[in-house]
Amino acid sequence: MATDKNLFKGFSRRDILKGLAGIPVVGAVWAAGYNSTKKNKLEREYLLEKLNIKATPPPASGPMSGEPLRIGLIGFGIRGEQLMRSLGFATNEWLEEMAKSSAENPNDNRLADFKAQENLNVKLTAICDIFDVRAEKALRSFNAAGNSCKRYGSYLELINSGEVDAIIIATPDHWHAPMAKAAVEAGVHVYVEKPMTHTIQETYELRDAVRKNPGVVFAVGHQHRQTQSFLTAMDAIGKNTLGHVSLIMTTTNRNDDNGAWQYEIHPEASTSTIDWNAFLGTAPQIPFNAEHFFRWRKWWAYGSGLSGDLLTHDYDRINCILKMGIPKYITASGGIYTHRDGRNVPDVMHINMDFPEYSTGGSQAEGKEKGMTLVYSATLGNQFDRGTVLMGHDGTMELGNTLKIYADPRSTKYKDLIQEGRIDPKVPIYQYDPSANGVDAVTSATAKYFADKGLLWTYRDGKRVDSTFLHIREWLSCIRNGGDPSCGINEGFDEAITAHMGGLAYKIGRRIEWDAEKEQIIALPGEDLDAILLDNSVGMEIVNA
Repeated sequence: MATDKNLFKGFSRRDILKGLAGIPVVGAVWAAGYNSTKKNKLEREYLLEKLNIKATPPPASGPMSGEPLRIGLIGFGIRGEQLMRSLGFATNEWLEEMAKSSAENPNDNRLADFKAQENLNVKLTAICDIFDVRAEKALRSFNAAGNSCKRYGSYLELINSGEVDAIIIATPDHWHAPMAKAAVEAGVHVYVEKPMTHTIQETYELRDAVRKNPGVVFAVGHQHRQTQSFLTAMDAIGKNTLGHVSLIMTTTNRNDDNGAWQYEIHPEASTSTIDWNAFLGTAPQIPFNAEHFFRWRKWWAYGSGLSGDLLTHDYDRINCILKMGIPKYITASGGIYTHRDGRNVPDVMHINMDFPEYSTGGSQAEGKEKGMTLVYSATLGNQFDRGTVLMGHDGTMELGNTLKIYADPRSTKYKDLIQEGRIDPKVPIYQYDPSANGVDAVTSATAKYFADKGLLWTYRDGKRVDSTFLHIREWLSCIRNGGDPSCGINEGFDEAITAHMGGLAYKIGRRIEWDAEKEQIIALPGEDLDAILLDNSVGMEIVNA
C-alpha cells in the first residue's frame, strides 16, 4: 500500500505517531512480529491520508522591531496582572512567589517560562486603577529597568494624555465599552477583555466607532484563538471529518471560591483608598460596598454572569472553528442554587443556542440545509470534567487542549472502513496532543480546567507558550505590520450579542430570537431590553409578560 510522502509535510514523526496512536488494526496483525508492525504503520498512514488533517500552527505574527509601542493599562486587578506578564512586566511580589514555588516544586516552570518569553518591544507608560493599593504596586514594580510608568486619575486622562499608542482594558464589564469607545475615537489602539460590552446598545455603538476609525486596531481578549488544538479542529471540520454536526455540548464546571467569584477582599479597601464613584459609573448609586468592588462578577449591575463571563469563551472558541455567527434562537434556565450569598447572577445556567439553517461539512455543498444546537451547561457547585463535544453524523470530536475524533458506528463516510475492521468506533481515529514533543505539568484541577478551555497555554514546536502572550503579540503585530486580529470587532459583536441574548432569555423565561437581516434582538415588544438585562431586581419570576 503506497503512500505519498508529501502528504506528511509539516508533520514531525512524533506528530504522525501521536495523531495516529489510537487507530486500531485487526488483532491478528498485532501478533505477526515485524511484518505486522510494518503493516500497522501502513494502515495508520493510509488513514492519515484519508483524513488529511493538518496539525500545523498558523503563520507567526510579524516582527516586533521599530520604535517601542507605548502601552497604557486600565485596571490592574487579577486579569490586569496576568496581561502585564504577557507584555513582559511582572510585579516584584509575583517574581518572589514564583521563585519560591519553583524552588519547592521542580515541575513549576512558570518563572522560567516568563523569563524565556520574547521581548515584545513595548513600554508600559501609563496605568489607571481606582484602588490606590493596586496602582502603587504597579508603579513600584514597573518603574524600573528603563521603563517609566505614570498613574492617571481617570481613564479619559490616560487615553488623551498623548503618552500612549495603545491601551489594554481589564476592568469590570460595565466599563469595557465606554473606555474602548473613547480610545477608538481618540485614535488609540484597543485590546479589551471579554465580554466586549455590557449592554446591547453599547454593542452597536462600539462597532460603529471602530468602523468609523479604520486606522485603530481593535482586539477582544479571547486568547483561545491561538490554541493549537482549536486550529487543528478548524482543519478537521473544514475537511468534513465529522460530517453534518447537529449537536455541540460545552460546559463550565467549578467548585471553589475562586471559580465562584469569591475573590479576596483587601484589608485596606475603604473610601480613602478606592474611588467608589468612579467604580460605579452608570451602575446604581449605592453606598461603598467592598464586596461589590472585589466580587463584582456576582451582580448584573457590573458583570454579565455566566452568560457574559464564561459562556463567551466557550461560544467564541466554537465560533472560531465553525464560524456559525449569532444563533437564531436562544433559551435559558438556571438559578442561584449553591451560592446563596446575596449575588443576583445564577450559579447554575443552561443555554440552548439554535442554528436552524446552519450546515457544516459537505451537506451545504450538496444543497441540503441542516441545522444544529449548541448547548452551554454550567455549574459553580461541581468540577467534574464534562468537556466539549462536537457530534456529527460521521464522527464525534472531544475538544480541549488536546483533540480526539471517534468515528460514529452509523457513519456513512466510514462505513466500509468500520466493516473492514480498520476503524473501531470505540477507539479514536485521530488524536492530537500538541505537547507531544515536550513535557507538561498540570499543577491543579483549576489549571487543567483553564488549559482545556485554551485560556492558559498552547504549544509551538512542542514548547509550552502562554496563549495570552500569543494573542497580545498578534494584536501588537497588527499595529506594527498591518492585518486584522483573529478576534476583532465583528467576532466581538457576535460574542456580545449572543451573551446578551443568553442573559435576557434567562431573565424573561422565554425564547429570544435574532433577526439577522435587521440585526435586532426580538424579545418583548416595547420593552427596554437593556433595562431588563441590567436590573438587579429582575428575575424570571418577575418579567413574565
